[in-house]
Amino acid sequence: MKTTPSGINFTNLVLETFRLNGALIAAGDQLVGDLGLTSARWQVLGILNHGPATVSEIARRRGLARQNVQRIADCLVEDGFAETTANPAHRRAKLYLLTPHGKEVMEVVDGRQKEWASEIADGLDSKQIAEAVSLMSTLANRLVQRLEQGEE
Repeated sequence: MKTTPSGINFTNLVLETFRLNGALIAAGDQLVGDLGLTSARWQVLGILNHGPATVSEIARRRGLARQNVQRIADCLVEDGFAETTANPAHRRAKLYLLTPHGKEVMEVVDGRQKEWASEIADGLDSKQIAEAVSLMSTLANRLVQRLEQGEE
């Protein structure tokens, strides 16, 4: 099959997204490393900052492998950032939630992230950023839909 101009541009976007992802992970590690976190831990805590969640819910919302999220969640509990509680909706799937220490750390992280995001985005067109978010969301939804169709 012949590659279309949109297909070529999509491939370039994918490659640039991989590069951006690597830079985001490194920057995130640098931003929160002194707090005992990594980007991976931050991603999980970010979900818990909005309320209790199961490992499966966290994995689904972040687009991560459930096994990786389980490992990270267990480490967060071990290190005092999160705790578990019974899940009234499912006996075997524990709910994870932030500890008071986890909440304090996330307040610091949220402040740092807001300042960092503003510095990185300084001078960029807000409308272009919003359009990029919309495009990435559309592409992610298409990819998830294809993956789900492949499971049937």
